[in-house]
Amino acid sequence: MKKEIQIDHNMCVDSITDFIFVDNVITQSDIILIPGGSHPQLAEKAAELYRQGMAKYILVSGHANPNIPDYSSEADYLKSIAISMGVPSEAIVCEHKASNTFENAEFSLALIKSKGLNVEKAIIVCKAFHSRRSLLTYEYVFPNETKFLVSTITDKRGLNKDNWTTKQEHINMVMSEVEKIGRYFRDKIIAF
Repeated sequence: MKKEIQIDHNMCVDSITDFIFVDNVITQSDIILIPGGSHPQLAEKAAELYRQGMAKYILVSGHANPNIPDYSSEADYLKSIAISMGVPSEAIVCEHKASNTFENAEFSLALIKSKGLNVEKAIIVCKAFHSRRSLLTYEYVFPNETKFLVSTITDKRGLNKDNWTTKQEHINMVMSEVEKIGRYFRDKIIAF
């Protein structure tokens, strides 16, 4: 006779929440990284942090996106928003080719190296539900010495740490992140 396993629903939800959602206290860093996207809140948050003196540069990453047809890339779109919020153009570095989070990290690191920028500590500005995958990816791609802090935004869907279990659409997005993390790192674990 099989014994039924009782799962504490709240503990399960809390564990997923703690895993997926990362948000740090932000301190002064060398650069602010935005791993792509078409949500203006990303550039708004980065501009706010820049104006607070949290970093000297913002690096925006991302290729063409049909959700923003008036711009050639996510990077150009996010740069235009940051400039409109008072960030000088010369403080913004753009990477225009990345089409996923791994490419955002890889291409951003290559650009940082080509510009001769010294990055010991970086702030990642991303959507709240994308925070763990962004952090893991940048930590995997960048040198071990680089320290990362994560500053999140709530996007236009309103999905955040406190409400992700209240709508099926939000649950699907968070659980999709769990699956994506598995796909991203399944073949890389042995390399750790």
